[in-house]
Amino acid sequence: MPLVSSAGAPTLAMLAVMAATFLLVVALSRHRSKASMSSTAARGLPLPPGPPGLPVVGSMHQMLANKPVFRWLHRLLEHSGGEILRVRLGPVNVVVVACPEMAREVLRKNDAVFADRPTTFAAESFSMGYRSVSISPYGDQWRKMRRVLTAEVLSPATENRLRGTREDEADHLLRYVHAQCAAGGVIDVRHVARHFCGNLIRRLTLGRRHFRPTAAAGAVAGPGPDEVEHVDALFAVLNYLDAFCVSDYFPALVGLDLDGHEKVIRAVMSTLNRLHDPVIEDRVEEWRLLRKAGERREIADFLDVLASLDGGAGRPLLTVQEIKSQAIDIMIASIDNPSNAVEWALAEMMNKPDTMRKAMAELDGVVGRDRLVQEPDLRGLNYLKACIREAFRLHPYHPFNPPRVAMADTTVAGYSIPRGSQVILSRVGLGRNPKVWDEPLEFRPERHLDLAGDATVGLGEPELRFLSFSTGRRGCPGISLGTLITVMLLARLLQGFTWSKPPGVDRVELQEADASLVMAGPLRLQAKPRLPARLYQAKHDGSAQEM
Repeated sequence: MPLVSSAGAPTLAMLAVMAATFLLVVALSRHRSKASMSSTAARGLPLPPGPPGLPVVGSMHQMLANKPVFRWLHRLLEHSGGEILRVRLGPVNVVVVACPEMAREVLRKNDAVFADRPTTFAAESFSMGYRSVSISPYGDQWRKMRRVLTAEVLSPATENRLRGTREDEADHLLRYVHAQCAAGGVIDVRHVARHFCGNLIRRLTLGRRHFRPTAAAGAVAGPGPDEVEHVDALFAVLNYLDAFCVSDYFPALVGLDLDGHEKVIRAVMSTLNRLHDPVIEDRVEEWRLLRKAGERREIADFLDVLASLDGGAGRPLLTVQEIKSQAIDIMIASIDNPSNAVEWALAEMMNKPDTMRKAMAELDGVVGRDRLVQEPDLRGLNYLKACIREAFRLHPYHPFNPPRVAMADTTVAGYSIPRGSQVILSRVGLGRNPKVWDEPLEFRPERHLDLAGDATVGLGEPELRFLSFSTGRRGCPGISLGTLITVMLLARLLQGFTWSKPPGVDRVELQEADASLVMAGPLRLQAKPRLPARLYQAKHDGSAQEM
């Protein structure tokens, strides 16, 4: 049921929401403490600037009438000075930060205060009751799963053990694009990038790239229906997780599904459960039998890591539900930023031939054309990594980082931030901040070489001049894996092929979609092999041309 008409005007559904919120004032009184002004009066400090809002609902009516919400928030942010903004949505203060100094206050100085996450219908659904790391509120369950993820799943030993799997998927990528070249078609870069990430994270997590048998040997096969549905479901999780739903701020409205989000979320979870559960349950049973027999076998993927952990007294450390929720968590953290950054980087480079030449010259100098780029080579590809950093800066997939919830009254930049406030860092505001970046809308990888000096270029940004991987105790523990996936994807595409615009296309249109930050249409380019033919040959019969 839509809340705004196609023209942006409030509908009857929106009016119903407003009426319902007024009727629920008493029931929601316990949540109103989150927006309490008492701390402001006690400190004598002002709240961050922003629209005043209405009683009870705050600026909820404006949020509903201005979709997509992130563009409305950025307009308000610009109007308020471009660095910090407060919008009250129901009982919750939502604070948007777009200044690196303020961002460092949030994620460094006040890291312990801003360690919590909001509780929402989407978060509870996708984490299966707050059992995984990135979505769960701060507490014992989060600490437990964080230790498992950092010490076991994403440990250097596991990363090294699974290197062969990652490089095998990079070989599949090369062969698939080469097969498309032979067919004479135009390459859909978005399709290639997203399904490379999907195939890779399925293999790393579940030990399989397909959910069912694929095409016969020698066939030119793309992803099957299950794989397409799986990747779509993972992106749906990402798009709905922090989607400014009415019930995120008025939890008593969960069940009415006034935004239509709950129906979508249930459908997405049904898809993920259908595809994941048989694989996970079979593996958990396998490790139960091994544990009963006092035996072990070699770890082959993340699922093995999770299922094999011992909790003492011959019992597993993790429940089946914890394993299922963490599998989703790992997958959604690995698929969006690499594929989006590479698509945007390649699009920008197509309009800047000198940038493309520099990146390919670096690959030829560091790796050459007689072998394929491998993971140890990535450290020396500083210009290539600078191109990816610039794509992260200028073209993030998400407009904001996941919300941080203040667990106590605090201050940021001299403003009072009451307990229960949600603070979100604007990836767009930070990355395109004209006070930080010269010509912020220009794609210029060289700026990152200047920042690095003589040091090796990395994809992280500790000074928070833009956001690639978040920092602090709620920061991304998979920086190393994310870097390997992203840099290898772009490196193999550039090393393996010469890219050109399709006939009749003079310039790639660098336009964002209306409702998101992705390119308005998938990037479509022609590719021509540039390496010796033997390097494109399949290692395994029957899988050479599968995506």
